[in-house]
Amino acid sequence: MNKQKLPSWFKGELYEEGDTVRNRFSGEEYELNNVELSMYDFVMGASIIAEMGLDTDIVNLRKGLDWFRKHNPKAYMVLLD
Repeated sequence: MNKQKLPSWFKGELYEEGDTVRNRFSGEEYELNNVELSMYDFVMGASIIAEMGLDTDIVNLRKGLDWFRKHNPKAYMVLLD
Protein backbone atom coordinates (compact mmCIF):
# COMPACT_ATOMS: atom_id res chain seq x y z
CA MET A 1 0.00 0.00 0.00
CA ASN A 2 1.28 3.46 -0.88
CA LYS A 3 2.04 6.02 1.86
CA GLN A 4 0.39 8.80 -0.14
CA LYS A 5 -2.71 10.08 1.69
CA LEU A 6 -6.17 11.08 0.59
CA PRO A 7 -7.58 14.43 1.76
CA SER A 8 -10.06 14.64 4.63
CA TRP A 9 -12.90 15.63 2.26
CA PHE A 10 -12.52 12.37 0.31
CA LYS A 11 -15.53 10.16 1.06
CA GLY A 12 -14.80 7.30 -1.32
CA GLU A 13 -13.28 3.88 -0.80
CA LEU A 14 -9.52 3.48 -0.29
CA TYR A 15 -8.42 0.51 -2.39
CA GLU A 16 -5.74 -1.88 -1.20
CA GLU A 17 -4.11 -2.18 -4.64
CA GLY A 18 -3.52 0.02 -7.66
CA ASP A 19 -4.12 -0.86 -11.30
CA THR A 20 -3.59 0.30 -14.87
CA VAL A 21 -6.22 2.73 -16.15
CA ARG A 22 -6.98 3.48 -19.79
CA ASN A 23 -8.14 6.87 -21.04
CA ARG A 24 -11.51 6.16 -22.65
CA PHE A 25 -10.90 8.69 -25.43
CA SER A 26 -7.21 8.36 -26.34
CA GLY A 27 -6.59 4.76 -25.29
CA GLU A 28 -3.44 5.79 -23.42
CA GLU A 29 -2.74 3.87 -20.21
CA TYR A 30 -1.24 4.87 -16.89
CA GLU A 31 -0.37 2.82 -13.82
CA LEU A 32 -1.94 4.20 -10.63
CA ASN A 33 -1.15 3.24 -7.07
CA ASN A 34 -3.95 2.36 -4.64
CA VAL A 35 -4.48 5.95 -3.47
CA GLU A 36 -4.48 7.39 -6.99
CA LEU A 37 -6.87 4.71 -8.23
CA SER A 38 -9.22 5.45 -5.34
CA MET A 39 -9.21 9.14 -6.25
CA TYR A 40 -9.53 8.41 -9.97
CA ASP A 41 -12.68 6.35 -9.42
CA PHE A 42 -14.03 9.07 -7.12
CA VAL A 43 -13.44 11.69 -9.83
CA MET A 44 -15.06 9.54 -12.50
CA GLY A 45 -18.10 8.94 -10.28
CA ALA A 46 -18.38 12.63 -9.44
CA SER A 47 -18.15 13.41 -13.16
CA ILE A 48 -21.07 11.12 -13.96
CA ILE A 49 -23.21 12.54 -11.16
CA ALA A 50 -22.24 16.14 -12.03
CA GLU A 51 -23.48 15.50 -15.58
CA MET A 52 -26.87 14.86 -13.99
CA GLY A 53 -26.82 18.41 -12.64
CA LEU A 54 -25.99 17.90 -8.96
CA ASP A 55 -23.87 20.88 -7.88
CA THR A 56 -22.33 19.13 -4.86
CA ASP A 57 -20.59 16.67 -7.12
CA ILE A 58 -19.22 19.45 -9.31
CA VAL A 59 -17.40 20.69 -6.20
CA ASN A 60 -16.10 17.16 -5.50
CA LEU A 61 -15.09 16.76 -9.14
CA ARG A 62 -13.05 19.98 -9.04
CA LYS A 63 -11.43 18.99 -5.74
CA GLY A 64 -10.50 15.59 -7.15
CA LEU A 65 -9.05 17.07 -10.34
CA ASP A 66 -7.05 19.58 -8.30
CA TRP A 67 -5.76 16.74 -6.11
CA PHE A 68 -4.59 14.83 -9.20
CA ARG A 69 -2.91 17.89 -10.74
CA LYS A 70 -0.94 18.34 -7.52
CA HIS A 71 -0.09 14.72 -6.65
CA ASN A 72 0.44 13.13 -10.07
CA PRO A 73 0.46 15.66 -12.90
CA LYS A 74 1.57 13.06 -15.46
CA ALA A 75 -1.38 10.78 -14.67
CA TYR A 76 -3.67 13.82 -14.77
CA MET A 77 -2.46 14.73 -18.26
CA VAL A 78 -2.87 11.16 -19.57
CA LEU A 79 -6.15 10.24 -17.91
CA LEU A 80 -8.11 13.35 -16.98
CA ASP A 81 -7.05 16.35 -19.07
